[in-house]
Amino acid sequence: MTYWLLANSGAGDGERGRSFWLEHLAMAGLDSPECRDIADDHWPSEVEPGDVVMMAGGDGSANFGARVCLEKDAVLAVLPSGTANDFARNIGLPEDPGELCRLIARGARRHVDIARFGDRIFLNVAHVGLGTLPARESGGPKKKILGRFTYVVELLQRLNARRGFRAEIRCGKGYVRGRWLSIALANGTSFGGGHEIPEAAPDDGYLEVIAVKPRPVAQLLLTFVMVRLNREAPTRTSTLVHLRGKHCSVRTPKPKTITADGDIAGKTPLDVSCQYQSLQVIAP
Repeated sequence: MTYWLLANSGAGDGERGRSFWLEHLAMAGLDSPECRDIADDHWPSEVEPGDVVMMAGGDGSANFGARVCLEKDAVLAVLPSGTANDFARNIGLPEDPGELCRLIARGARRHVDIARFGDRIFLNVAHVGLGTLPARESGGPKKKILGRFTYVVELLQRLNARRGFRAEIRCGKGYVRGRWLSIALANGTSFGGGHEIPEAAPDDGYLEVIAVKPRPVAQLLLTFVMVRLNREAPTRTSTLVHLRGKHCSVRTPKPKTITADGDIAGKTPLDVSCQYQSLQVIAP
């Protein structure tokens, strides 16, 4: 079994790079892993079944590592180094880097779901509408300075500028159509740097759809506060709709941008299926 360490130098604030993780891995007893740059095209072909692929980066890096592990029947170990780090939060990874590296050394593992659409996957969430803006427009110095709050800042700046878009949504036995501000299809429990999606789980075989209608900012904020306090997403209100199923689709009159795990991933129509516990990860 080989331990691979892949680093994304552009993730987060750049402080948790290869040297940072090598130091903590060595203290946990994992000396001399195979180190590669995440941009290297050759390393995936060298991965063998049962290898541990340690990805130092954000959610986009975790997504890339997951695709390699699925193809090679390897184990994904996420070393959170990005802006949001939602996947690490979803699977309950410890925040302390030393504790995380000891967890990897012990080989603690579990299986989690992935969401697949076409030849792509996502681990956390896919967005259509307002939720795609952080991936399309935030980055550079602002993203490094504000960190995970970049997502919130970008969305709040845009709320008043959006009238929404028309879409039809199917998920499980549910069907809705109308005008929406944002549609989130969640495989994990949080997105955008820790914004929780009640009732979602990374290993239950289901997708959660949260569709938000265009409403005044005050009404939107009140709804999100109530959902957070109650820790339960209502099935339907005047502000949002919550659907649940193993297969979900979004149809729009005109193509709309899709983002998956924070990266641009094409245009609608969108058809997603949840693949139950198909990815093996290092996790408590």
